[in-house]
Amino acid sequence: MATQEYAAAIQGVAIRVTRLDASGNLLNGPGDSYTTSAFMRVSFTPEYEEGDEITEKSANGSVCVTYKSPDTLKRITMELAICEPDPELTNLISGGLLLRKNLGTFAQQNNKSIGWASPAIGDDPSGNGVAVESWSLAIKDGKKAAILPFFHWIFPYAKLRQSGDRVIENGLLATTFEGFGLGNIAFESGPDDRWEFPEAADRPYSYARTDWAPSGLTGFYTWHSDLTAAITNKAITANVATLTTSQPHNFVAGDTVTVTGVGSPFDGTYVITGAPTATTFRYAKTNADVTAVTATGTATVAAGARAVTDLVDGTPADGFNVPGNVNYSSDKATDTMIQSIEDPVA
Repeated sequence: MATQEYAAAIQGVAIRVTRLDASGNLLNGPGDSYTTSAFMRVSFTPEYEEGDEITEKSANGSVCVTYKSPDTLKRITMELAICEPDPELTNLISGGLLLRKNLGTFAQQNNKSIGWASPAIGDDPSGNGVAVESWSLAIKDGKKAAILPFFHWIFPYAKLRQSGDRVIENGLLATTFEGFGLGNIAFESGPDDRWEFPEAADRPYSYARTDWAPSGLTGFYTWHSDLTAAITNKAITANVATLTTSQPHNFVAGDTVTVTGVGSPFDGTYVITGAPTATTFRYAKTNADVTAVTATGTATVAAGARAVTDLVDGTPADGFNVPGNVNYSSDKATDTMIQSIEDPVA
């Protein structure tokens, strides 16, 4: 029996870049993880330290002792090229400040990222570094593989900065980042617990076949693993089902939840509505009222992403506290973006 399917890796599907803290842990705040398919390439080259070579000759000039220590992997060099001057991804990878503007009104704000300011002179542009993940297609016999149709590539610790000439001309202004990558055991199972080989995260790069890729996702997301909660109470009032859990469930409105073991008419897959409390959630269910009663069963929200609808905007000030800045202090609030001083239309 063959030990593998012998699928080829072609075409980049998506990348996910996630901010790290000073210890290499993945951050999962509103502006910490960015996903896009608008990239041109992710390239990496293993860099080796050549082993010492020892050669000694006898008095007549012949070699009497020769030995060469093995070459050892010390890091990888990396390059990431994106199709557009994406200010949010550039800010995440290469520091600096994200420039934001309210395109709405005071009453109905519509804040958008419209630009980026480079790091200040003397700053470390890559701050604490990022984790980079990339997905490519797994092709077998000229078709997308029926089982595990993607390759998942992880680079658990990368320090990148903008590189190359930035040319404004009659053509594409591509944005390229380059730097190096190392292992990072703190990557563990990734932002959404889908990386199945956490022990391998101490290596500069790894890859494995997978059945999932973040296809079609663009922008900042917060990620979660499978969320499962035990049900203790059930009720239906005015065609709305309410379930109570034994512990905080961490579900939010809009999540797709699968209910099992509670019994008819509660079991099934639904979209959570309203504003869940720590231990209750609701969904639409057309049915006669059911008086609140104790229950058993489980509710599960599968691992996935929650789109970030807005970012917390900074305000113009002197001496921005950005990771990598000369005077950066982890004890103070971190600035990664600033807001336009132009007043929106009332």
